[in-house]
Amino acid sequence: MTTSTASAPARSDDRVRIAVLASGTGSNFRNLVECSRAGGLAGGEVVCLVSDRPDCGAARWADDQGIASWRATHKSLGGRDAWEAQAVGYLREQRIDLIVLAGYMRVVGAALLLPWEGRMINIHPSLLPAFPGLHAPAQALAAGVSETGVTVHFVDSGMDTGPILAQRSVPVFPSDSLTTLTARIHEVEHALLPSVVGQLCARYQHSVNESI
Repeated sequence: MTTSTASAPARSDDRVRIAVLASGTGSNFRNLVECSRAGGLAGGEVVCLVSDRPDCGAARWADDQGIASWRATHKSLGGRDAWEAQAVGYLREQRIDLIVLAGYMRVVGAALLLPWEGRMINIHPSLLPAFPGLHAPAQALAAGVSETGVTVHFVDSGMDTGPILAQRSVPVFPSDSLTTLTARIHEVEHALLPSVVGQLCARYQHSVNESI
């Protein structure tokens, strides 16, 4: 297990604290951090990363940037339930308001979902409900469709089944390879996800202010 808390981004008390869960290269994580630092998330701030792959690209980039993180494999902690219990403890220590799954390759269990139900979102590289699960761009190519896309949705107990927040289409060209289609999907992801996160941050701040 690896935990890094050094040089976490500075914040003001009225900021919406965001955690990103990632398992891969972390392109959406990096993009969200850059938007956060530029003030582009409507009062939201990415304050930490949680990963089930301690040496993934997202984790290495977090270290390079001095972003707080908690990383461990499921195997090292004895399975998903134990992993999620420790992850929840870390997220509570970080006082997280909103969780963004960005290339997190696991179905979320109840221990992690319930404390942030309605405040946990996922980005998926297809127009759900089409092509749920892993390898969605490859699924789209194999199916021979002329259009796929990107979906941001709330997380529930199923696999990519939560209520949809936003979608954008991406054309599939006859000449596309997996590399070219994935690159075009990433471009749309990098525009759509910060927009949705900003809207949720603004909504969250409004609800908190109304309750005071």
